[in-house]
Amino acid sequence: MEIRQGTDHSILVLAVCLTCLGVVMVFSSSSIMAVREHSDSLYFLKRQGAYAILGFGVMALLMRVNLDILRKAAWPILGLCALLLIAVLIPGVGKKVGGAARWIKIAGFSFQPAEFVKLGLVLFMAHSLARKQSKVKSFRVGFLPYMVVLAVLIGLLLAQPDLGSALTLAIVAVAMLLVAGTRLKYLAGIGLIAMPFLYFMVMNVDYRRRRIMAFLNPWDDPSDTGFQIIQSWIAFGNGGAFGQGLGESKQKLFYLPEAHTDFIFSVIGEELGFIGVIVIASMFLLLILRGLKTSLNAPNDFSCFLAFGVTLLIGMQAFVNMAVVMGMVPTKGLALPFLSYGGTSLITTLAAIGILLNVSRSLPGELR
Repeated sequence: MEIRQGTDHSILVLAVCLTCLGVVMVFSSSSIMAVREHSDSLYFLKRQGAYAILGFGVMALLMRVNLDILRKAAWPILGLCALLLIAVLIPGVGKKVGGAARWIKIAGFSFQPAEFVKLGLVLFMAHSLARKQSKVKSFRVGFLPYMVVLAVLIGLLLAQPDLGSALTLAIVAVAMLLVAGTRLKYLAGIGLIAMPFLYFMVMNVDYRRRRIMAFLNPWDDPSDTGFQIIQSWIAFGNGGAFGQGLGESKQKLFYLPEAHTDFIFSVIGEELGFIGVIVIASMFLLLILRGLKTSLNAPNDFSCFLAFGVTLLIGMQAFVNMAVVMGMVPTKGLALPFLSYGGTSLITTLAAIGILLNVSRSLPGELR
């Protein structure tokens, strides 16, 4: 991969290291399950490796593409994302997993449109906010149109249902509006309006309500609703300071559900210990800091908002996932960027890194 002068090498190295570590940890956490379900211990490793190669290719492409081209494509990309969200709801097109229609399966491979929508919304908002900078404080021009777009996307996500992705979109959109200078009273108002709806969606849906109860006291139902987080705590406890060693996790032996996806950080804690957990969390923190620095020093409003949006998207999902598996917030199915098994998540994350690296190439040397 050619690295042109100006690329933020810190971001690139962190992304490559986290992705490679993710491939290793996916193999470590999934080999037993792969033998049981596919009679091939390398099943998930081979697929994640292929996703990583494809993701690096997408990243390399987006590092070099003219950002003006991306900007002109903002509306078509968002429109395509919306169509994909509609497609998952069509019987025979969308694929149901665990009762939720969140996937589209083509030629033996499945992808999750919600992951593309997150990046598509960031691109659209960066373009639109940069164009409307002089009117961003206007309710009619600088706030209401974004709420309409957000409402449509969230509505399609809730129809799947996918509350986690809907909340992610809402937080990213509000944060980008806040950074752009939208009046705080508008954002506070929409927050107050949304809270009763959020309460209703959580407390009136049985499995969501049980997750909240399990978060408050998992020991009330240790064999069902509290099982995931208790097994996660056991994994971290087994890991101690230095871990049990790569491949030596016991909780991945069908004690810890979703060991190679949502709860892969628990396996990392057990195998690499507290030291490994701190190193990975520090890598994410450094990646966020470098991304924010890139945003602050970007040469124009579009690049600034774009870098901020993709940095927020990666950082928020990373630390929410870590907080979930440590029992700090209620259980929610958000992948750990770079590390969790899944092609859509990995490719989208590396695409976001490619955009961030593209913005970093436009910075003067003394600002990198």
